[in-house]
Amino acid sequence: MGGSFALALRQVAPQIHISGYDRDEVNLAAARQLGVIDQGSVDLASVVREADMVLMAVPVGQMAELFELMAPHLNPVAVVTDVGSTKAGLVEAARRYLGPAVTRFVPGHPIAGAELSGVRAAQGGLFQDRTVILTPLEETLPHPLAWVRSCWELCGARVECQTVTRHDEIFGVVSHLPHLLSFALVYEIAQRPDAATLFRFAASGFRDFTRIAGSNAEMWRDISLANRGVLKVELSRYRDQLEQLMEWLDTADGAALEDFMRKARTARRQWQEGS
Repeated sequence: MGGSFALALRQVAPQIHISGYDRDEVNLAAARQLGVIDQGSVDLASVVREADMVLMAVPVGQMAELFELMAPHLNPVAVVTDVGSTKAGLVEAARRYLGPAVTRFVPGHPIAGAELSGVRAAQGGLFQDRTVILTPLEETLPHPLAWVRSCWELCGARVECQTVTRHDEIFGVVSHLPHLLSFALVYEIAQRPDAATLFRFAASGFRDFTRIAGSNAEMWRDISLANRGVLKVELSRYRDQLEQLMEWLDTADGAALEDFMRKARTARRQWQEGS
């Protein structure tokens, strides 16, 4: 995600200088080779010291540690933002570790991407006509918010603002829950003695439903734990629906099943037509 942001900005502002931080020299070398960054280092302090903007593009479970490490070295006017899928814990960590720089922190979440991750998956057009959610804090100053918004708009994105709480509720339902369900289905089948046979006969429907089970496990572990309060509520609701399905099957209630499926199909079509 960070690589895609860098490539998108470079397309519209080729004069910008982009530095990258990673714990792995191999990843940094790949980013330089692909033209994603101009220079990079495994030394976080040296990267953020001269930066006007710092984009955090790491699993949400790592962000608190990075906030703490980079805070003493930030440029006094640097804007800090991120691309994380959950916000409540991130905002708490920012308030704990960033000190005065928290007024220049603008949490962000681009609604884009794929199951692939890493710098080699970076795409300069990833954010074109996609939505980016910003969740500014009460402390966030107007200028950092405006600057982050303008950067995403330069990348071709539509920008909306939400509260932290509402953001985590929404994406717990429409993103985090589907990922857990996809992981769960593939895992359950993979544990069966005849898993190889079952997978051999799986076709497009199974492929579509389980595509996101190919996502980065570390990232989704962190997202799931960070938003576990919302996810527990949503999993309970989903379980209730499964129990209702079991009841209809037990009673051979075809009318209820068909009505349920028709309503789901209509809701999906309306969503697609409106998106």
